[in-house]
Formats: sequence, structure tokens, C-alpha cells
Amino acid sequence: MATYTVIGNDQKQYDLVTVDDIRRWIADGRLNTQSLMREESDTEFRPLSTFPEFADAFAAKAATMGVLPPLPTAAPAASAKMSGIAVTSLVLGILGVFTCGVTALVGLILGIIAMVKVKNSGGRLGGNGIALAGTIVSAIFLFLIPFYAALMLPALAAAKQKAQSINCANNLKQLAIGVRIYSGDNKDQFPPAVTWCDAIRTYMGPDGTKPFHCPADFSGSRCSYAFNTKLGGMDENKINPHTVMIFESDGDWNANGGPELMIGKPRHARVFLVAFADGSVQELRESQLNTLRWDP
Repeated sequence: MATYTVIGNDQKQYDLVTVDDIRRWIADGRLNTQSLMREESDTEFRPLSTFPEFADAFAAKAATMGVLPPLPTAAPAASAKMSGIAVTSLVLGILGVFTCGVTALVGLILGIIAMVKVKNSGGRLGGNGIALAGTIVSAIFLFLIPFYAALMLPALAAAKQKAQSINCANNLKQLAIGVRIYSGDNKDQFPPAVTWCDAIRTYMGPDGTKPFHCPADFSGSRCSYAFNTKLGGMDENKINPHTVMIFESDGDWNANGGPELMIGKPRHARVFLVAFADGSVQELRESQLNTLRWDP
């Protein structure tokens, strides 16, 4: 036999109430059409008038009182609407793992807002648990931001250093090409060592000074490279192609000389950049510097 949980006119809750009990209570006036009750298998209370099996009991009650019973309605009580802000908070919190915690900050704020709105909605909004989960997940990823930073900073520094090395190598390549173009315009002779920067500047494009400066050189010098003084004014065809032509130095504009002008510490991680007489550019470790050819 079906049983019900009933809230009587005395506002008390009664469990395991049988059909016969309900009929008797209707007749006794302990229940009316607006009294709330639910079957034991249900989770929500409904007005007693929505249970058609008790319509005859109300009709009998009305007959004894000389009034017609109200028509039963089948409309159930509206369920709580899920909070969209709560769902958004959880989604943004989870996305924090892919955005290094950036979306988690917004997720944390929305989670708190959602919990407040659900609490103040009087049951019209649901999703408090989702909002709480979004707040917790977002907070976790926010606490992980320093950890992400510790992982990423070395990688970013290495990437920046690599980019500077590539730019410096391109500079040396462009300078070496400028020297060879100068040679082609001057009977195959390399520029004078003491004015090599001035001699090839016109071959460096619209911004004639940019290739002379290494992005990793913070000394403020106009030129970050030096020219092998032994190649100044020489016939290109008489120079061994593996001879050092341009190398990294702190000597500034028109600097020229030999290995004594080579920078003491590498600007790019652990490598030195050198351009050779054939126009090629190589990265060399410190242990390889003593193998360089300086005599043409």
C-alpha cells in the first residue's frame, strides 16, 4: 500500500501516512486542497489537489458543507533553475590548467558571486555545489601560478637568448655580405680595416646602423663587432676562405684587430659568433677559439 509524507494544517510533518488516513483527515478538516504532501518515492512536495485519487474525498467533504470542491490542477511546483554563473565558474577554473591560472582568477570571482546569488534566491536558483567546486578549483590553480612561473621563466629566458643569437648571426651574415659586395665594387679588395664600418654602411639597407649592433650587447656601443685587421685592403682572391673576418667585440665603431679584441665572455649562452672570409657564420665554444685562423 502506498504511503505519503504529509504536512498537515498544523504545519507538522507526518510520515508513512496511508491513503485511508488521508481520506479521514480530509473529512476531519486536518487537510485541505493546498496541504503539501509527497509519495515516499518522490522528492518534492505537491499540493494535495494535484493527487486525483483524493478528488472524491474532497467532493464528499464539499457535499457535506454545501460547496463545490476546487478543480484539481496538474501543475507541479517549479524546480530550481541552474545558475549559469556557477557553471561558468567551474569551466573557467578547469581551463586554468591550460592558461597557467589566468582564467582561474575570473572563475574564482564568478564562483563567489554564484554562491551568493544562489543563497539569496530563496530556492529559485540551484548550483551551489557547482559554484563551490568552481571556487575551489580556481583557487587551486591560482596558488599554482608561482609554480608555473618557476617552470616557464627559464624556458622563456632560453628562448630569448636563442632569438638574440639568431639575430646576431644574421647581423654578422649581413656584414660579411656587405664586405664582399664592397670587394666586388672595389677591384676585389676588402675595405680598409680602420674604416670598415664606414666603408660598408651604405650596403646595409635603409637602417644602415642596425646590423652593426648585437641585441645582446648592452654596452651602448655603436658597433658590437670588430674586423680582422690583417684582411684590410687585401685582394679577396688571395684570402683563405676559412680566415676570421668579423667577430664579436667591445671595440665599438671601426674596431679592428686580432684575437685580443674578441669578447671575454660569450653573449649568447656559451657560444661565440664569428663570420669568415667566405661569408659563412659559425657558433663556436670557447674551447674552439684557439683553432681559429687569423692569418689570411
